[in-house]
Amino acid sequence: MRADQRFIHSINFKSCFNTYPLSVDILRLDLLHPVVSGNKFYKLKNDFTIAIESKAEGIGTFGGAFSNHIVACAFACKEAGIPCTGIIRGEEPSTYNPTLLDAKNYGMHLHFVSRIDYKDKEKLKKSFNKLYWIPEGGYGRPGASGISELFEQVPSLKEYTHIICAVGTGTTMAGLLNGSLENQEIIGISAMKNNLSLEKNIRDLLSPNKKKILPNVLHDFHFGGYAKYTGELIDFMNYIWDQFAIPLDFVYTAKAFFAMVSLMEENFFPADSHLLFLHSGGLQGNRSLPANTLQF
Repeated sequence: MRADQRFIHSINFKSCFNTYPLSVDILRLDLLHPVVSGNKFYKLKNDFTIAIESKAEGIGTFGGAFSNHIVACAFACKEAGIPCTGIIRGEEPSTYNPTLLDAKNYGMHLHFVSRIDYKDKEKLKKSFNKLYWIPEGGYGRPGASGISELFEQVPSLKEYTHIICAVGTGTTMAGLLNGSLENQEIIGISAMKNNLSLEKNIRDLLSPNKKKILPNVLHDFHFGGYAKYTGELIDFMNYIWDQFAIPLDFVYTAKAFFAMVSLMEENFFPADSHLLFLHSGGLQGNRSLPANTLQF
């Protein structure tokens, strides 16, 4: 996939926030695909190629009940005609949420395990024969390598001084670091609370020429922890939609966007900076919010 200017949206914060006039572009990968959106497409593409070439009898993966990765993987398997198994963290609910319903309807075989059993993923894998396993969230070198390719959607990559992204497993940030140009700073915003192993996880996926990089992950914008939110975050999401017609998800991109604006207001970035914000999709997660919480 080659650069497509339709995915780059420029916005002006000056009239909405107390910020100095920086140049900010949004890489709208949420527009890439209605289901396998954002970073999911790039994280999965190489694993799927390996699974097909190895003639695996199916694909297995892991995730929580609201996982963007689970839905994306289920849909991609359906399109590729590959049997798919999802190991879901937690007991099976009496009523499936939209994420689980979608995964099931796309043909994923769902297996629910206790949170304790979920921790021993190697033992769980042994219960299924001849599956190609994709780690939770698409973590791994194939995923990071695919993420590096998303820069093909950025026509003028060299113009950007800073690239901001949300961080879950660290795969996306590692891929961005591997694919970034010299003197570009990648800033990751952790969606989890006290996930201090992120930096190591990211460094484990860096290419040899990037091994000396110390990942810059900010841990103070989690809003209570993974999939947690506050009224302030919801109000912020609605405000961004009202001002710029950009939908964000409360698990990842809203927290990263909030962090970016906060850093701008604190004059964190030099005045001549040109920022690129990665919209990594994941909007399906908003369906878990109460009705009418969001304006979009």
